[in-house]
Amino acid sequence: MRRPKEPFDRRGAGRGLFKTPSGCHLRLMQPLRLFFENCCRTFRDAALTLVYPPSCTGCGGATADAHALCPACWTRLTLIEQPYCSRLGTPFSVDLGVGPLISPRAIAEPPAFERARAVAVYDEVARRMVHRLKYEDRLDLAAVMARMMETAGTELVTEADCVVPVPLHRLRLWRRRFNQAALLAKAIAGHKGRSYDPGCLERVKATRSQVGLSRPARAANLQGAFRVPEAAKARLQGRRVLLVDDVSTTGATANAAARALLRGGAKAVDVLTFAVVAAENS
Repeated sequence: MRRPKEPFDRRGAGRGLFKTPSGCHLRLMQPLRLFFENCCRTFRDAALTLVYPPSCTGCGGATADAHALCPACWTRLTLIEQPYCSRLGTPFSVDLGVGPLISPRAIAEPPAFERARAVAVYDEVARRMVHRLKYEDRLDLAAVMARMMETAGTELVTEADCVVPVPLHRLRLWRRRFNQAALLAKAIAGHKGRSYDPGCLERVKATRSQVGLSRPARAANLQGAFRVPEAAKARLQGRRVLLVDDVSTTGATANAAARALLRGGAKAVDVLTFAVVAAENS
């Protein structure tokens, strides 16, 4: 009796020629696929390096590695280290050696959030990095800045149940095309395996720019600017929220957003920014 021919699978290798258990051929192809993807990624990175040579994230000067700071910018970046206010995260000029301290400002005007941390003081280098991300469309800097923020706020990130960016009003978002706080928050959540939930907070009031306003005027300008959508209140209940922004100037934005989150059901709110404007012993 003549033996029937093995069927040929037109979609690929022809299962009749390779007697493999169901699904086994997929497992055999997986390493090849990963190797091909890695080669493509390496080629892409090399091509981008030729077209866009590595540059300093602060001044834009040439560097050996991509997304690094040159020696001059690194020495001028004022990183925030102990001692700092345990509530506001602003640095003290003198180490009194008596453990955690609270600044006079935090005592006189207790914030709505529990703790705030930042990478650096908002001086020349930090300002330039924020401006390049925010106004020069250097979106690639978000991942670098987010890594630095994770280090500065390790405890806050570890204890957070979800990460929420400070939202922009839809009109400002349309003009700017992206929310820098959302880029930072998404990168932090992705690196640390935390829930990224931008839908927990929305900006319902188109406030005027805070630049040049006094502390009381900033607070008044943000009155009623934020709210938690009704659809988000159930998933916000009892959660510790990490609120992320690029810069904290007087803390008015963080306070207004934190109050809205707490009214919406959050258990507690911590704040993490890349830079903070810090007056001496504030």
